[in-house]
Amino acid sequence: MKSQFVDLSARVKLRVSGADAGRFLNGQLTNDVRKATDTQTIEACVLNAKGKMNAHIFLVRDGACFLLDADPELRDSLLPRLERYIIADDVRIEDVTDQLSIFHLLGQSPPGWPNEYKTRAAMRLNEQGAEIWIDAAKHDYVLHQLSEQFAFCDDACAEALRIEQGIPRWGRELTEEIIPVEAGLESRAIDYEKGCYIGQEVISRMKMSGQTNKRLCGLISEHGSPLAAGMKLFPMGAEKKEAGWITSACRSGQMDREIALGFVKRGFAMAGAKLDALPADNLFGSPAVRVEVVDLPFIPS
Repeated sequence: MKSQFVDLSARVKLRVSGADAGRFLNGQLTNDVRKATDTQTIEACVLNAKGKMNAHIFLVRDGACFLLDADPELRDSLLPRLERYIIADDVRIEDVTDQLSIFHLLGQSPPGWPNEYKTRAAMRLNEQGAEIWIDAAKHDYVLHQLSEQFAFCDDACAEALRIEQGIPRWGRELTEEIIPVEAGLESRAIDYEKGCYIGQEVISRMKMSGQTNKRLCGLISEHGSPLAAGMKLFPMGAEKKEAGWITSACRSGQMDREIALGFVKRGFAMAGAKLDALPADNLFGSPAVRVEVVDLPFIPS
Protein backbone atom coordinates (compact mmCIF):
# COMPACT_ATOMS: atom_id res chain seq x y z
CA MET A 1 0.00 0.00 0.00
CA LYS A 2 1.32 3.43 -0.95
CA SER A 3 2.15 5.97 1.74
CA GLN A 4 -0.38 8.79 1.93
CA PHE A 5 -0.27 12.55 1.71
CA VAL A 6 -2.71 15.30 2.70
CA ASP A 7 -3.27 18.71 1.11
CA LEU A 8 -3.26 21.36 3.88
CA SER A 9 -3.20 24.35 1.54
CA ALA A 10 -6.55 25.69 2.77
CA ARG A 11 -5.13 26.36 6.24
CA VAL A 12 -4.52 29.92 7.40
CA LYS A 13 -0.86 30.89 7.09
CA LEU A 14 0.75 33.86 8.83
CA ARG A 15 4.31 35.15 8.53
CA VAL A 16 5.70 36.76 11.69
CA SER A 17 8.84 38.85 11.26
CA GLY A 18 10.84 41.57 13.01
CA ALA A 19 13.62 41.71 15.59
CA ASP A 20 11.23 40.89 18.45
CA ALA A 21 9.26 38.15 16.64
CA GLY A 22 10.61 35.24 18.70
CA ARG A 23 10.20 36.96 22.06
CA PHE A 24 6.72 38.16 21.11
CA LEU A 25 5.54 34.71 20.03
CA ASN A 26 6.94 33.12 23.18
CA GLY A 27 4.66 35.42 25.17
CA GLN A 28 1.64 34.30 23.13
CA LEU A 29 2.11 30.55 22.63
CA THR A 30 1.94 27.63 25.06
CA ASN A 31 5.00 25.92 23.55
CA ASP A 32 8.61 27.13 23.50
CA VAL A 33 9.21 28.95 20.22
CA ARG A 34 12.92 28.09 20.41
CA LYS A 35 12.03 24.48 19.53
CA ALA A 36 10.86 25.57 16.07
CA THR A 37 13.63 25.42 13.46
CA ASP A 38 13.85 25.69 9.70
CA THR A 39 13.41 21.91 9.53
CA GLN A 40 11.20 21.11 12.56
CA THR A 41 7.61 22.22 13.12
CA ILE A 42 6.12 22.53 16.61
CA GLU A 43 2.52 22.53 17.84
CA ALA A 44 1.12 25.20 20.18
CA CYS A 45 -2.01 26.94 21.42
CA VAL A 46 -2.97 30.61 21.71
CA LEU A 47 -5.00 31.27 24.85
CA ASN A 48 -6.95 34.02 26.54
CA ALA A 49 -6.26 35.16 30.10
CA LYS A 50 -8.59 32.46 31.46
CA GLY A 51 -6.57 29.70 29.78
CA LYS A 52 -9.23 28.99 27.16
CA MET A 53 -8.31 28.59 23.54
CA ASN A 54 -8.17 31.31 20.91
CA ALA A 55 -6.35 29.09 18.39
CA HIS A 56 -4.47 25.85 17.79
CA ILE A 57 -1.45 26.33 15.52
CA PHE A 58 1.69 24.79 14.05
CA LEU A 59 4.85 26.90 13.91
CA VAL A 60 8.08 26.64 11.93
CA ARG A 61 11.05 28.96 11.49
CA ASP A 62 11.67 30.41 8.03
CA GLY A 63 15.07 32.09 8.11
CA ALA A 64 14.66 35.25 10.19
CA CYS A 65 10.86 34.85 10.22
CA PHE A 66 8.32 32.40 11.58
CA LEU A 67 5.46 30.77 9.68
CA LEU A 68 2.40 29.53 11.51
CA ASP A 69 -0.65 27.74 10.17
CA ALA A 70 -4.09 27.14 11.64
CA ASP A 71 -7.54 25.86 10.72
CA PRO A 72 -9.29 27.86 7.94
CA GLU A 73 -12.03 28.87 10.40
CA LEU A 74 -9.49 31.08 12.19
CA ARG A 75 -8.62 33.31 9.23
CA ASP A 76 -10.67 36.27 10.45
CA SER A 77 -9.78 36.01 14.15
CA LEU A 78 -6.18 34.83 14.55
CA LEU A 79 -4.34 37.78 12.99
CA PRO A 80 -6.19 40.48 15.01
CA ARG A 81 -5.86 38.35 18.17
CA LEU A 82 -2.06 38.34 17.82
CA GLU A 83 -1.79 41.98 16.70
CA ARG A 84 -3.73 43.09 19.77
CA TYR A 85 -0.66 42.36 21.92
CA ILE A 86 1.93 44.13 19.77
CA ILE A 87 2.66 47.20 21.88
CA ALA A 88 6.14 48.57 21.27
CA ASP A 89 7.55 45.43 19.67
CA ASP A 90 9.39 45.24 16.37
CA VAL A 91 6.94 42.64 15.01
CA ARG A 92 5.06 42.42 11.74
CA ILE A 93 2.38 39.83 11.00
CA GLU A 94 1.29 39.19 7.42
CA ASP A 95 -1.46 36.92 6.12
CA VAL A 96 0.18 34.76 3.43
CA THR A 97 -2.61 32.18 3.16
CA ASP A 98 -3.10 32.72 -0.56
CA GLN A 99 0.63 32.85 -1.33
CA LEU A 100 1.70 29.45 0.05
CA SER A 101 0.58 25.82 -0.16
CA ILE A 102 1.32 22.98 2.25
CA PHE A 103 1.37 19.22 1.67
CA HIS A 104 1.86 16.75 4.53
CA LEU A 105 3.36 13.30 3.88
CA LEU A 106 2.30 10.79 6.50
CA GLY A 107 5.19 8.98 8.15
CA GLN A 108 7.71 10.10 5.55
CA SER A 109 11.12 11.73 5.65
CA PRO A 110 11.36 14.93 3.61
CA PRO A 111 11.90 13.93 -0.04
CA GLY A 112 15.06 15.06 -1.80
CA TRP A 113 13.39 17.75 -3.85
CA PRO A 114 14.77 21.10 -5.09
CA ASN A 115 15.59 23.72 -2.45
CA GLU A 116 12.70 25.90 -3.60
CA TYR A 117 10.40 23.31 -2.00
CA LYS A 118 10.76 24.02 1.71
CA THR A 119 10.57 20.65 3.50
CA ARG A 120 10.13 20.29 7.24
CA ALA A 121 9.46 17.53 9.74
CA ALA A 122 6.08 17.74 11.49
CA MET A 123 3.88 15.56 13.68
CA ARG A 124 0.23 16.13 12.82
CA LEU A 125 -1.38 12.69 13.15
CA ASN A 126 0.58 11.12 16.01
CA GLU A 127 3.52 10.16 13.82
CA GLN A 128 6.44 12.09 12.43
CA GLY A 129 5.79 13.17 8.85
CA ALA A 130 7.25 15.54 6.30
CA GLU A 131 5.79 18.77 4.98
CA ILE A 132 6.39 20.64 1.76
CA TRP A 133 5.83 24.40 1.67
CA ILE A 134 5.70 25.87 -1.83
CA ASP A 135 4.57 28.92 -3.74
CA ALA A 136 0.80 28.57 -4.28
CA ALA A 137 1.29 29.01 -8.03
CA LYS A 138 2.98 25.56 -8.08
CA HIS A 139 0.24 23.83 -6.10
CA ASP A 140 -1.22 21.80 -8.96
CA TYR A 141 2.19 20.79 -10.32
CA VAL A 142 3.39 19.49 -6.94
CA LEU A 143 0.03 17.80 -6.31
CA HIS A 144 0.52 15.88 -9.55
CA GLN A 145 4.10 14.94 -8.63
CA LEU A 146 3.08 13.69 -5.20
CA SER A 147 0.15 11.74 -6.63
CA GLU A 148 2.56 9.73 -8.78
CA GLN A 149 4.50 8.59 -5.68
CA PHE A 150 1.94 8.57 -2.87
CA ALA A 151 -1.79 7.94 -2.33
CA PHE A 152 -3.85 11.10 -1.92
CA CYS A 153 -5.79 11.20 1.38
CA ASP A 154 -8.84 13.41 0.74
CA ASP A 155 -10.85 15.30 3.37
CA ALA A 156 -12.94 12.26 4.38
CA CYS A 157 -9.82 10.08 4.63
CA ALA A 158 -7.96 12.70 6.69
CA GLU A 159 -10.92 13.15 9.03
CA ALA A 160 -11.12 9.41 9.72
CA LEU A 161 -7.37 9.26 10.38
CA ARG A 162 -7.64 12.24 12.71
CA ILE A 163 -10.43 10.67 14.74
CA GLU A 164 -8.71 7.27 14.90
CA GLN A 165 -5.61 8.98 16.27
CA GLY A 166 -7.59 11.09 18.76
CA ILE A 167 -6.36 14.40 17.33
CA PRO A 168 -8.56 17.37 18.30
CA ARG A 169 -9.56 19.85 15.62
CA TRP A 170 -10.60 23.48 15.76
CA GLY A 171 -14.38 23.88 15.52
CA ARG A 172 -14.98 20.34 16.76
CA GLU A 173 -13.04 19.43 19.89
CA LEU A 174 -11.27 22.78 20.12
CA THR A 175 -13.37 25.88 20.76
CA GLU A 176 -13.08 29.06 22.81
CA GLU A 177 -14.67 27.20 25.74
CA ILE A 178 -11.97 24.53 25.95
CA ILE A 179 -8.72 24.56 27.93
CA PRO A 180 -5.97 22.67 26.02
CA VAL A 181 -5.28 20.26 28.89
CA GLU A 182 -8.90 19.05 28.65
CA ALA A 183 -8.30 18.19 24.98
CA GLY A 184 -5.17 16.13 25.67
CA LEU A 185 -2.78 18.68 24.15
CA GLU A 186 -0.39 19.04 27.09
CA SER A 187 2.20 16.54 25.88
CA ARG A 188 2.44 18.02 22.37
CA ALA A 189 1.58 21.68 22.60
CA ILE A 190 2.52 22.87 26.12
CA ASP A 191 5.96 23.51 27.56
CA TYR A 192 5.72 23.80 31.36
CA GLU A 193 9.31 25.05 31.69
CA LYS A 194 9.20 28.04 29.32
CA GLY A 195 8.67 31.69 30.24
CA CYS A 196 5.35 33.41 30.83
CA TYR A 197 2.57 33.53 28.26
CA ILE A 198 -1.05 34.60 28.29
CA GLY A 199 -3.15 32.03 30.15
CA GLN A 200 -0.17 30.30 31.76
CA GLU A 201 -1.45 30.70 35.33
CA VAL A 202 -4.54 28.60 34.63
CA ILE A 203 -2.53 25.89 32.83
CA SER A 204 -0.01 25.70 35.70
CA ARG A 205 -2.79 25.40 38.29
CA MET A 206 -4.34 22.51 36.38
CA LYS A 207 -0.98 20.75 36.21
CA MET A 208 -0.50 21.10 39.98
CA SER A 209 -4.00 19.86 40.78
CA GLY A 210 -3.86 17.03 38.26
CA GLN A 211 -7.59 17.36 37.71
CA THR A 212 -9.88 18.56 34.94
CA ASN A 213 -13.68 18.85 34.90
CA LYS A 214 -13.81 16.96 31.60
CA ARG A 215 -11.43 15.29 29.23
CA LEU A 216 -11.34 14.22 25.61
CA CYS A 217 -11.99 10.48 25.29
CA GLY A 218 -12.59 7.87 22.63
CA LEU A 219 -16.04 6.31 22.32
CA ILE A 220 -16.97 3.06 20.57
CA SER A 221 -20.54 2.14 19.63
CA GLU A 222 -21.13 -1.25 21.26
CA HIS A 223 -23.70 -2.58 18.77
CA GLY A 224 -22.63 -0.82 15.58
CA SER A 225 -25.16 2.03 15.64
CA PRO A 226 -23.81 5.25 14.06
CA LEU A 227 -22.67 8.09 16.30
CA ALA A 228 -22.84 11.79 15.45
CA ALA A 229 -21.37 15.07 16.61
CA GLY A 230 -23.69 16.84 19.02
CA MET A 231 -25.05 13.71 20.69
CA LYS A 232 -25.27 13.98 24.47
CA LEU A 233 -23.83 11.36 26.82
CA PHE A 234 -25.59 10.06 29.92
CA PRO A 235 -24.93 7.37 32.53
CA MET A 236 -26.88 4.23 31.67
CA GLY A 237 -30.52 4.70 32.70
CA ALA A 238 -29.93 8.22 34.12
CA GLU A 239 -30.83 10.53 31.23
CA LYS A 240 -31.17 13.61 33.44
CA LYS A 241 -27.51 13.61 34.50
CA GLU A 242 -25.44 14.63 31.49
CA ALA A 243 -21.99 13.02 31.39
CA GLY A 244 -20.59 14.68 28.25
CA TRP A 245 -21.06 15.14 24.53
CA ILE A 246 -19.75 13.88 21.20
CA THR A 247 -17.66 16.24 19.05
CA SER A 248 -16.65 14.12 16.01
CA ALA A 249 -17.67 10.71 14.70
CA CYS A 250 -16.95 8.34 11.82
CA ARG A 251 -16.88 4.71 10.80
CA SER A 252 -13.33 3.45 11.21
CA GLY A 253 -12.30 1.36 8.24
CA GLN A 254 -9.29 0.04 10.13
CA MET A 255 -11.35 -1.02 13.15
CA ASP A 256 -14.61 -1.77 11.30
CA ARG A 257 -16.40 0.03 14.13
CA GLU A 258 -18.44 3.19 14.67
CA ILE A 259 -16.24 5.48 16.75
CA ALA A 260 -16.30 9.04 18.08
CA LEU A 261 -14.39 11.65 20.02
CA GLY A 262 -16.11 13.42 22.86
CA PHE A 263 -15.68 15.23 26.14
CA VAL A 264 -16.58 13.11 29.14
CA LYS A 265 -17.05 14.66 32.57
CA ARG A 266 -14.99 13.75 35.59
CA GLY A 267 -16.29 10.62 37.25
CA PHE A 268 -17.17 8.99 33.94
CA ALA A 269 -13.94 9.53 31.95
CA MET A 270 -12.32 6.19 32.58
CA ALA A 271 -11.61 3.40 30.09
CA GLY A 272 -14.32 0.75 30.19
CA ALA A 273 -17.11 3.05 31.38
CA LYS A 274 -20.45 2.53 29.61
CA LEU A 275 -22.62 5.50 28.64
CA ASP A 276 -25.75 6.16 26.60
CA ALA A 277 -25.57 8.55 23.62
CA LEU A 278 -28.71 10.41 22.56
CA PRO A 279 -29.40 13.04 19.88
CA ALA A 280 -29.41 16.53 21.43
CA ASP A 281 -32.64 17.49 19.64
CA ASN A 282 -34.57 14.37 20.67
CA LEU A 283 -33.20 13.31 24.00
CA PHE A 284 -36.14 11.28 25.18
CA GLY A 285 -37.68 10.25 21.85
CA SER A 286 -34.85 8.19 20.37
CA PRO A 287 -33.35 4.90 21.48
CA ALA A 288 -30.02 5.31 23.23
CA VAL A 289 -26.81 4.17 21.59
CA ARG A 290 -24.65 2.34 24.12
CA VAL A 291 -20.98 3.43 23.97
CA GLU A 292 -17.81 2.37 25.74
CA VAL A 293 -15.22 4.93 26.83
CA VAL A 294 -11.69 4.08 25.64
CA ASP A 295 -8.28 5.72 25.87
CA LEU A 296 -6.87 7.58 22.89
CA PRO A 297 -5.62 6.98 20.30
CA PHE A 298 -7.96 4.25 19.07
CA ILE A 299 -5.18 2.93 16.80
CA PRO A 300 -1.63 3.51 18.09
CA SER A 301 0.83 4.75 15.44
